Amino acid sequence: MQMDVNPASRASEHDYKDVPPVVRAEHAESSLTRMIEQQTAKVPSHVFLAASLTAMAASAALEVMGRSRPSRFVGQWVAPLLVMGVYNKLVKIFGSR
Repeated sequence: MQMDVNPASRASEHDYKDVPPVVRAEHAESSLTRMIEQQTAKVPSHVFLAASLTAMAASAALEVMGRSRPSRFVGQWVAPLLVMGVYNKLVKIFGSR
């Protein structure tokens, strides 16, 4: 007989299928947020990927030219551009709620 790590784990399982989502006024989004999401959804997703790849190439080119500080500055743009692309994709999938 195999023993569970926590023998009381089955006692704490609940079925949450019939529970409605919690909707509160403080969870509501402002009209500014909705407008930003609507405008962001119009931008094609590949634009953010292309911009991040361009930033990587520009950073590498600046580094090869011996301009370390500008290279590192431009190289730091890659992560925010990719995050904006993920946000853009999520807005397109789930929409503004």
